[in-house]
Amino acid sequence: MIRLERFTPADFNQLIEWINSERLMQEWSGSLFSYPLTQESLAWYIEGANDLQNPDVFVYKAVDSKTGEAVGHISLGSISQRDRSARVTRVLVGSECARGKGVCRRMVQALLRIGFEELQLHRISLGVYDFNEAALKCYLKAGFKQEGVLRDVVRHGDAYWSLVEMGILEDEWREQQAARAADKAPDASAG
Repeated sequence: MIRLERFTPADFNQLIEWINSERLMQEWSGSLFSYPLTQESLAWYIEGANDLQNPDVFVYKAVDSKTGEAVGHISLGSISQRDRSARVTRVLVGSECARGKGVCRRMVQALLRIGFEELQLHRISLGVYDFNEAALKCYLKAGFKQEGVLRDVVRHGDAYWSLVEMGILEDEWREQQAARAADKAPDASAG
């Protein structure tokens, strides 16, 4: 199990350690941060975050419930109460030993639960670079639908990266939750 906990200054060094290259920094944050990541930039990043009275952004670390260790980072930003929408941003499974084990999907599902149940959102979107096949698979498994591609939106070195736009609506998420519950329910005809 993965649980999301507020990302605090006590977590800065772990994230700085995980973001160990300029390329990974750009994949993780787009143009929000410059490499190398610093304590100061992270302090700015969480300023005003996680405020239920005035929600604009929620920033979390993902914790493995069994070990208590931080294994990732995720945030929900661009929150619009008027439009009941938000955007998943800065998703990272930082712990290399946690990669490929469904941690990303569980992080995203935990964030969707917060967005749709606690914040009562209608739509949650995200963008992922088209070469990040593992992330694309993760988001599709979490219930997101591909909505389009923004071609050559970011330049990294001599290459351009395209961004796949994805989204999930509250009704789609609720249907998915109902299907999961039905799959877990004991078969009434058995026995």
